Amino acid sequence: MRPGHPTAPAVELRGLSKRFGSVQANAEVNLRAEAGTIHGLIGENGAGKSTAMKMLFGMFRPDAGEIYVHGHPCRWESPADAIASGIGMVHQHFMLAGPISALDNLLLAGGGGAAPPGGWAARLGARLGGLGVLDRRGGRARLDSLSRQYGLSVDFERPIEELPVGKQQTIEILKLLYREANILILDEPTAVLTPQQASQLFENLKKLRDEGKTILFVTHKLKEVMAFTDRVSVFRNGHVTGTVETCQTNPQELADLMVGRKVVLRVEVPPAAALGAAALELDHLHLVGAAHDSRPRLAQVGFSVRCGEIVGLAGVEGNGQSELLQAILHPCDPLCRTSGHIKVLGQDVTRWEARRIRELGVAVIPEDRQHEGLLLEEPVRENFLLGLHRDHSFQRNGFLNSKRIDQAAARALEDYDVRPRDLALCAGNLSGGNQQKLIVAREFQRRPRLLIAAQPTRGVDVGAIEFIHHRIIQARTERAGVLLVSSELDEVLALSDRILVMYEGQVVAEFARGHVSEKELGLKMGGA
Repeated sequence: MRPGHPTAPAVELRGLSKRFGSVQANAEVNLRAEAGTIHGLIGENGAGKSTAMKMLFGMFRPDAGEIYVHGHPCRWESPADAIASGIGMVHQHFMLAGPISALDNLLLAGGGGAAPPGGWAARLGARLGGLGVLDRRGGRARLDSLSRQYGLSVDFERPIEELPVGKQQTIEILKLLYREANILILDEPTAVLTPQQASQLFENLKKLRDEGKTILFVTHKLKEVMAFTDRVSVFRNGHVTGTVETCQTNPQELADLMVGRKVVLRVEVPPAAALGAAALELDHLHLVGAAHDSRPRLAQVGFSVRCGEIVGLAGVEGNGQSELLQAILHPCDPLCRTSGHIKVLGQDVTRWEARRIRELGVAVIPEDRQHEGLLLEEPVRENFLLGLHRDHSFQRNGFLNSKRIDQAAARALEDYDVRPRDLALCAGNLSGGNQQKLIVAREFQRRPRLLIAAQPTRGVDVGAIEFIHHRIIQARTERAGVLLVSSELDEVLALSDRILVMYEGQVVAEFARGHVSEKELGLKMGGA
């Protein structure tokens, strides 16, 4: 798109509104983002940030209002129109084709600015050469150059589904650079990154800003907003309630504006009482992949989690945390070959099925809520019932009791502040934070004796973080053992009684509460 008036903002939204059924996602949103700035967008889950950005990117059509890009009025028919106008978006849940290589994902996405209109077939045809093959050599050379320029290293030949989620994030950012976008929308870009990776990302974003690009940065992380943005707009209940220069505000003020009340940014963890018996014990746990892949994923891992304590597991993503969770919860998975022993609440479960393990009183907040924790096409009611249908309190004469289920589900939505409180709404229509709170509400119905919390606050707002942290501490107070797996070092340091560090499939360090700094922890995570 040609430049507009020299004083026009890069992006301007005027009176933008969007409704989904009975839910008013955006109501007369007004927003200006100046060229060559990093503009933060914050707000509670469901406040309308992502919906507004999806309208800017052409994924949704606004019901009312106008979009201006560099002073020109725009009305997109599809994301292809927005891409052709120099707008790119990295979504919180990645838009990648898992079975094919990172390189082919990027080549199919297109480079050199405008993306061709139409569906996948049209885009594929536009990227094919005269012999019907992708220009892999030219594309690879350009991607290698971008990778070096911005420090975004990745194995281009590996299938997406084999890459750690942090590397998938890198691919999404490279996709925008490859398309030569000048307005970059990033929706929770650091939700899956370690602090070191996030720091590198923001150094790259600063370079892009200094080159004149505009970055719209949707996040819940107030520390990042304060450190890296130039201006910040606050969303609440579908509106923009205010925009301020970042240097003129502070995290507490922003948190209170987001939620509409005083928010506790760091929960207090009471001293641990006398610890009970082991809730989880791992003894020389060793894991390799399928028969064609004999590389060790876990190497002689051994530790315990006792009733009444929170054990934090820190590590750069891809160092065995996901495999460890899989080994604990699915020891009979034929795709994994393990040796060693796993005990849960005193029972040797090394060869047990997952359902039998869960029936001991194990609650799980899964690493990936959309793929492992919810059925997105099913109603909230059915998602609340997942794994609880054998609970006698939800049965009558051997049959499920709909009235009891509805009462319990409605009470859980109220107690855990899941919004909207609509049992018939598909879970996929909830915001990310409300999906997470639904999972927490369901899992705490089990009154867990062992809680495994994997990335429990990934991509959720400060109000939800405060709430989830209180629930984790409550589980500890009620004498459950808690294994906390998180890439948020602030979270690990704040909640954990003991901290373990994983590197290349091994536990390489252990620290007691208060005996390690974030810097020291980061160095251990890097193998130092």
